[in-house]
Amino acid sequence: MKSQTLLMAALASLTTVTLASPGRTDTVNAHCDFYPAGSDTISMSTSCTFSQRQGFITIQTPAGAVYEFSPVGDAPGNFVDAGGGPVYRQAGLGNDGQIFDLVEERIFVYWDTAPFSGSHSTPYANSDRRLGTLTANDPGAQINVRQSATIYSRAIAYGLPGDRIDILQCELDGDTPGSDLNWCRVQFVESGAIGWIRSDFIIFPSDGE
Repeated sequence: MKSQTLLMAALASLTTVTLASPGRTDTVNAHCDFYPAGSDTISMSTSCTFSQRQGFITIQTPAGAVYEFSPVGDAPGNFVDAGGGPVYRQAGLGNDGQIFDLVEERIFVYWDTAPFSGSHSTPYANSDRRLGTLTANDPGAQINVRQSATIYSRAIAYGLPGDRIDILQCELDGDTPGSDLNWCRVQFVESGAIGWIRSDFIIFPSDGE
């Protein structure tokens, strides 16, 4: 908790401190999830660095991908990328991070860099377990396993169609008003990993199965 508090304090300094040295950039370690525009299928999930100086933003991955955003206009949250394409900073993560919409990509930047700790050496044991199966239109799809019950939550892992899961609990989808979907907290039978998956990616068992 102490390291996370220090990280949040470092982040806060990005917008509250005016730097005396024009060549210095404030940088914090972060976690970045990348999605193709309009898709809920993650293309890359990796550690990254987030830098900001006088409104200019740089996001860089260990593989060498660099995203540079320059502010435009008077409205906060409006940028252009290095190629001149529009970039918009979106709400949705609160104090947990920031979202950037690009023409062909969407980037979720999370300040929490702690590794996923939901896996266990012993699979979940419960005599009343409800076993389900993951499904998707594309048999090779990677199905996001999220930290909490929303698409704005960090993708901490992924599953594959056919994976068997224990369904631990479900709750109504709050992302879209009037949605008839649920989010379910599941545990993978084989690995023991735990996270949240939306119900349209789950084949549910009949009660008592």
